[in-house]
Amino acid sequence: MTRQKHVLFISNPISGGTNKDEIYRNVFSEIQTLGYTYEIFHTSGENDIQHLSAALSNAKPGRVIVSGGDGTIQLAASVLQDKDIPLGIIPTGSANGLAFNLDLPSSISDQVKTALGDDQIDMNIINIGDQICIHIADLGINAELIKNYENSEIRGKLGYALQTIPTLVKADYPFEFEIECNGKIVQHSAVLLAIANANKFGTGANINPTGRLNDDIFELIIFKNLSIVEIFKTLNDQSVADPEVVEVIATNEAIIRCKTPVAFQIDGEYIGEKKLVEARISPKKIKVCVGPLLLEKL
Repeated sequence: MTRQKHVLFISNPISGGTNKDEIYRNVFSEIQTLGYTYEIFHTSGENDIQHLSAALSNAKPGRVIVSGGDGTIQLAASVLQDKDIPLGIIPTGSANGLAFNLDLPSSISDQVKTALGDDQIDMNIINIGDQICIHIADLGINAELIKNYENSEIRGKLGYALQTIPTLVKADYPFEFEIECNGKIVQHSAVLLAIANANKFGTGANINPTGRLNDDIFELIIFKNLSIVEIFKTLNDQSVADPEVVEVIATNEAIIRCKTPVAFQIDGEYIGEKKLVEARISPKKIKVCVGPLLLEKL
């Protein structure tokens, strides 16, 4: 077996709440057609990091491909930090935020070609406490939405949409934040405070149009109030320019203190309510396969 042509395929069989058998058949067929061998690692939700680390050590692959959503990609990233092994992505989660930002193609065949291709970036990781963030974390109304979504039975974008109005009605916003970064301490009252390594949520909302995945900084996106006009701008891939609605702070580390506990999520997974969040750019990176159009933008 030529290790450079060997793929470790990471599968999350329950991501997105749909059966993956046909997707996997197409993926494995494409991998073999392109002259690669492969072996499969299935996530189980129990000690996945330790088991994946062992599988990576045993397989010694030249490439890793992950099938799942942001949580599964985050798992792969946690064991691939600073390893010279490219990570390819087949997005099959409920909301595929990072894949959306990587400009990945829509067809399985093209996704596999991209995952095995040479268009790659060294992507930043944000350390938040003892966890990593590869996409977007946030405090406030969106984390409340994710919490309500996780407690519902309907998956995918429809599930998020159905929870939007109940979340807005029940959430106790605005939230009071103290932000320490870039040598300053500022106070903000906001409905949402995002820690953004990427541009867009998995729903397509463009909250951070100037952000780059490989520029060694992240952006704090502070939504001061709920503006329907500005929300529709983000959904239509337009930047939010009204300083009365949003403020952006670029930094490589920040400490966020909350007056009262506020709902918090990382990469689409609800973490709980937090009064203190510390975030900083990690010195480690991961090599990620991207769509060719993204390279033109970076």
